[in-house]
Amino acid sequence: MRIGPGVWRRLSGAFLSICALAAPAVAQRNLAGAVQTKLALERLNVLGSLLLTGAHPDDENAALLAAMARGRLVRTAYLSLTRGDGGQNLIGSEQGELLGLLRTQEMLAARRIDGAEQFFTRAIDFGFSKTAEETLAKWGRDAILADMVWIIRRFRPDVLVNGISMGHGHHQASGILTREAFEAAGDKTRFPEQLRWVEPWQPARLVSWNFGGPARGGAQPGSIQINVGQYNPLLGYSYTEISGMSRSMHRSQGVGAPERRGETFNSFTVLAGLPAQNDLFDGIDTSWNRIPGGAAVAPLLRQAADGFDPRRPEQTIPLLLKARPIIASIRHPWAEIKLKELDEAVALCAGLYLDAWTGNSPVTPGQEITVNLEATNRSAFPLALEAIRLEGVSGAPEEKFSLLALPDNRPVERTLRVRIPEDQPLSQPYWLRRPSNGFTFVIEQQQLVGEAESPPVLQARFFIRVANELIELIRPVVHRYVDRVNGETRQPLAVAPVVAVNLSERAVVFPSAKPKPVEVMLKANAAGVTGTLRLEAPPGWRIEPAAVPFRLDAPGEERAVAFTVTPPAAAGEAQLRAVALAGNREISNGMRVLAHENIPTQIVFPPAAARLVRTDATTLATRIGYVMGAGDEVPAALRQLGCEVTLLNADDLARGDLHRFEAIVIGVRAYNVRADLTANQKRLLDYVREGGTLIVQYVTPDPRSSGPGQIGPYPFQLGGARVTLEDAPVRFLNPRHPLLNSPNRITEKDFEGWVQERGLYFASQWDERYEPLFESEDPNEPPQRGITLYARYGKGAYVFTSLALFRQLPAGVPGAFRLMANLLSAAKTSP
Repeated sequence: MRIGPGVWRRLSGAFLSICALAAPAVAQRNLAGAVQTKLALERLNVLGSLLLTGAHPDDENAALLAAMARGRLVRTAYLSLTRGDGGQNLIGSEQGELLGLLRTQEMLAARRIDGAEQFFTRAIDFGFSKTAEETLAKWGRDAILADMVWIIRRFRPDVLVNGISMGHGHHQASGILTREAFEAAGDKTRFPEQLRWVEPWQPARLVSWNFGGPARGGAQPGSIQINVGQYNPLLGYSYTEISGMSRSMHRSQGVGAPERRGETFNSFTVLAGLPAQNDLFDGIDTSWNRIPGGAAVAPLLRQAADGFDPRRPEQTIPLLLKARPIIASIRHPWAEIKLKELDEAVALCAGLYLDAWTGNSPVTPGQEITVNLEATNRSAFPLALEAIRLEGVSGAPEEKFSLLALPDNRPVERTLRVRIPEDQPLSQPYWLRRPSNGFTFVIEQQQLVGEAESPPVLQARFFIRVANELIELIRPVVHRYVDRVNGETRQPLAVAPVVAVNLSERAVVFPSAKPKPVEVMLKANAAGVTGTLRLEAPPGWRIEPAAVPFRLDAPGEERAVAFTVTPPAAAGEAQLRAVALAGNREISNGMRVLAHENIPTQIVFPPAAARLVRTDATTLATRIGYVMGAGDEVPAALRQLGCEVTLLNADDLARGDLHRFEAIVIGVRAYNVRADLTANQKRLLDYVREGGTLIVQYVTPDPRSSGPGQIGPYPFQLGGARVTLEDAPVRFLNPRHPLLNSPNRITEKDFEGWVQERGLYFASQWDERYEPLFESEDPNEPPQRGITLYARYGKGAYVFTSLALFRQLPAGVPGAFRLMANLLSAAKTSP
């Protein structure tokens, strides 16, 4: 029975809306429905593929991805060279590797909306770079090129699209490497070590996305114009609307996008391969005719898609079963892909729900857990379960059945017990299992290169008999539980140590030779964990006591253990390591949970280690108010200076006694995210005028932000300049300035050992009543003086600084602590 377009429009409303708006735990479910099934059937007839490249998360052309994946139904993917580790974070305090993990999951959330797949190379986003030469030198040109070639050979795109390749050095490098990868992927003499697993593959066409070109109407001469603003009545959205939903998943970057409607053209230029005039797939056969034996399949799959009845989807299954043995007999990568898609389409037509879950997470090595399995056939079509096999750990069980019938809408449930091996690795993201070199991750298994995330700890393979065909369907084993607020919740299953050893700080700073307490938080992931805890440090650092026994009775139980660490008299640095001996296991891993509304909960297990820093840093201001912005770790660093830090909320800013603080520090991007800060700007300036010190850290000049036009006592203008080299020379414009001499004398040595960058978003213009303190620049660029501005205002002092102190202080950079101590003391030391 043919279904009219009006019916499809009425059916379409829930599909993308649920995917886009639901919590991650819901968005991970198999949202089977008529629209999804119809699209799956149509996709079986399309054998085309497109790969878009770019440097970072949020660089993708999501409208193109949606138009190709959800409109053309071609296999579509985005290859981001990095995971965005060096960016800023608008929703939390994660930086570096943890930010990369957060942004990876935001990318996957975006892909669930636009329908594309996601790949990465091992390149690290080491921060803003201004040249491709610097980027390629740090990444290692051949290493990242090899990754891109590997991904092309695995994905086998017909069309390779070079994304944004201008501006940022990472973007330039992406463009250069994309062109080189296009040529190298089809050459068997390039990276021949990969040919153990893949074959050379030459994309038919390389095109460049003319980013920033004409968008609405019109055509760019000599280019291919693709209307990504088309409306898809089956989905109920335009591809530009889907793009807005997708892009808004990048919440940590604050790039929420509108959901636009109307014609929107993207322009593309052919760089190599087959010429094209009207379409990205001009001259490329995307039908079953492209592979030997495929012609016999096409009519059956076409009939299945055209005859699909959303009211009786199971009536389509016989046609799919006729096509299945033909596809299975074809030895071709496309046949392998389509066979898996067909099996999932059969499941959709039958309303077949498969699930594998455990109530335990995290689990620990040696623990035996119960995996609950469910198969529910929600149709009258006869299905039978032949076997269920657990995979992922050694010794995982399998249960076979003598054609266990799956009756209509009556769940069939089974349980399997599985023991997690004693030597099972922790569930660390695969790219974080080994220390990086700072510019590229170390990945030992070639087959994992390019993958967005680690394989699941466990997965269940269901063998389903459908008439004369045996189909295989895989579902990950998840942690499933019922939350009183959110209802049924599903999260990834994780393997954790029996006890996590968490040091309170990444760096422990000693501003004098006085001893300092160091706290270790133990958290049990199993019952009845006993052992001893010790800290290890090089000679010259004294630790008391030598070891502390502990007992943790229940999973989730925590215990704080305090040690006293005495530093050497002289300045220096060392490594501190916390080690728990539990049974015959020596454990030196912490446990960090990343919980954000827009992603599934992530658990990582960083080394239980910290940097020990002995320096001389004196501050004259110890009572500090801190206005947290987008999230940073500066308050903890200030406490290490001996400061008493109070986080100020909206009520504190509006009505609290600000004069109880000797200094108030505004967190990074606070003016971009806190309207209450803008509303109480006058109170803050009154505080300065009456004798306080106000320090404002960097703010982005975002016209959409809630920040005021003037964030200081006198006018100054924010700019976009930055110094990206962490070792760029810094010159003191007035070496005798009190802020550079009291209470600590600041020298060039205090700018040694910085990480990632000097600073960002400097002031571009300022009132003459401000005094700039520093001058710096990247090579071949003009000097920048808007790095740190100082002004007296009434009886107090105002400091605006775009130095990347929010990176340096948590990393334990000694000079950053000494400089911050001087800034905090500004009202007391400057005339």
